[in-house]
Amino acid sequence: MNPLSLFGLIAVTLMVTFYALENRSAWCVLGFAIACVMGSIYGFLQGAWPFGLVEGIWTFIALRRWWYARLKTDHGD
Repeated sequence: MNPLSLFGLIAVTLMVTFYALENRSAWCVLGFAIACVMGSIYGFLQGAWPFGLVEGIWTFIALRRWWYARLKTDHGD
């Protein structure tokens, strides 16, 4: 396994892990967003720009969800 494939494996593994844990904490949502950035980088580096683009979009969706989850936690709702 080359370093780029290992990076992609780690990114996707983190995405699945943090996605499964999202209901536990806003930090898990942020972890998912960071893993999406990693997945996007991987997609672009390996030449699959559609994958990189979609993962980039997921990053912004996850960051928005993290922002709202953080606000909800801060206000005790």
